[in-house]
Amino acid sequence: MAPPAPTWQGYAFLIAGMAVVGSYVALAKPLTAVFPVFLLAWLRFGLSALAMIGWARPQPGDQPIGPLQQRQLFLQSLFGNFLFSICMLYGVSQTTASASGVILATIPAVVAVLSRFWLRERVSARAWLAVLIALVGLTTLALSRESGTPGLARMSLAGNALIFASVCCESVYVILSKQLTQGLSPKRISALINLWGLVLMTPLGLWQARHFDFGAVSASAWGLLLFYSLAASMISTWLWMTGVKAVPASRSGVFTVAMPVTATLIGLLVFGETFTAAIAFAFACAVAAILLIAAPMRQDGAHERIPRHP
Repeated sequence: MAPPAPTWQGYAFLIAGMAVVGSYVALAKPLTAVFPVFLLAWLRFGLSALAMIGWARPQPGDQPIGPLQQRQLFLQSLFGNFLFSICMLYGVSQTTASASGVILATIPAVVAVLSRFWLRERVSARAWLAVLIALVGLTTLALSRESGTPGLARMSLAGNALIFASVCCESVYVILSKQLTQGLSPKRISALINLWGLVLMTPLGLWQARHFDFGAVSASAWGLLLFYSLAASMISTWLWMTGVKAVPASRSGVFTVAMPVTATLIGLLVFGETFTAAIAFAFACAVAAILLIAAPMRQDGAHERIPRHP
C-alpha cells in the first residue's frame, strides 16, 4: 500500500470530512419534515450506491477481504450508517440543529473512552476530566428545557437523547475506521459500508414507501436529498477514511469538533435559531473538553508530526 499521508494532510482531511457531516446533520432537519425517517435513510443509501458503484471494486493496493474485515465492515455500517442515521434523523427532528451541534461536540470524549477500552490506547487524566466536563454540559442542556429557558421550548429530551445515541454510534465508527484502513482503500470502504447500510435499511424503507406521495415532494427537497446522500455516504466517508490512516484513533476524535461547529452555525445562520445561555454554557463545556483531549497532541507533537511507517 502507499505510505500514509503526512499528519497535517491527514488532519485536513479529518476536519473537512467532519465539516461535511455537520452540514448534512443540520440540513437533515428540513428533510425530516418531508420524508419519513426510514424512507429518507433508504433513499440516501440507494442514491449513494448508484454514485459509488465503481468504488466497490478492488482498488490498487487493497488486500483480500477476509472474515474479520467482513465483520468490521458490517459493524461499521451498522453503527456508523444504519443506527447513526436512525438516531440522528429522529433526534434532529425533535430538537434544534444548534442543540444537536452541542451534543455532537462530545464525540471526542466518547472516542477517547472507547479508545481506552477497545483499542487499549492510553487515556490521560485530562481525557477523563474532559469526559466529566462534557457530561456537565449535556446535563445543563437537558435541565434547561425542564426549567423553561426561553428559546428551548421546542427541544425534546428524547430528541437530545437520540442525538447522544448517535454520538455513541459515530464514536464506534471512528474506532472501527482506524482498523479497516490498514488493508482497504478509503473509496472501497465507503462503497461497501454504504451497501451494507442499504441492505439494512431496505425493509424499513420499503415499508414507509408504500403510502408515501412522491409526487408531492418539491424540486428543492429532491436537490437537498441528493446533497444529503452524497455528503453523508460518499464525500464525508472518503475524506474521513483518507485522513484517519495517518492519525491515531484517540486523536482523530478531536477533529470531529468540525462536525458540531458546522451544525451549530447552520442552525444559527440558516434556520435562525437562538443561541441561548444554556446552549452557550454547554458548548463552552464541549470546547473545554476538546481542548483538554487535544493538549497531549500539542505536547508531543514534535515526535509525531509526520509519522513513519515501514
